[in-house]
Amino acid sequence: MRKAGVFLIFIGAFALLTSCDKKRVYDEYKPITGGWEKDSTLVFKLGDLDSLQNYNLFINIRNNKDYNYRNLFLITEMRFPQGKVITDTLEYEMAAPDGKWLGTGFGDVKESKLWYKENVSFTEPGEYRIAIKQAMRKNDEVEGIENLEGITHVGFRIEKDLQ
Repeated sequence: MRKAGVFLIFIGAFALLTSCDKKRVYDEYKPITGGWEKDSTLVFKLGDLDSLQNYNLFINIRNNKDYNYRNLFLITEMRFPQGKVITDTLEYEMAAPDGKWLGTGFGDVKESKLWYKENVSFTEPGEYRIAIKQAMRKNDEVEGIENLEGITHVGFRIEKDLQ
């Protein structure tokens, strides 16, 4: 009887955790080991998406205490199936002025869910791709940071826009 009760609690907790994320359509992370190289581009293949649905797009960043900056600059490319490319240079605040990380989480690793685009529809049939690379530079330097320390994972997330 006791085993059955523990099993039911486990199944109930699992169902609760998986049902709370009804907006999620796509959610993938890529690990960064040994620092994020300046020329390293992370590509997320989005697959088939409902052309009648609107979506909100997010970039998820996990960083640890080795990240030495308040902000993060990224260059993104949204590649459409028919060849169109939209390139954006983005800046995100990662820490408050007092140095406290803005992300969530316990311990050394913090996760930041960063807005990328909202109310997007994918009307072209075929596979969309999102490419992300870091574009960090030190003050008064032209060349970018060769190996950005402290970023542990980069993710991309798509949620249904339920408005």
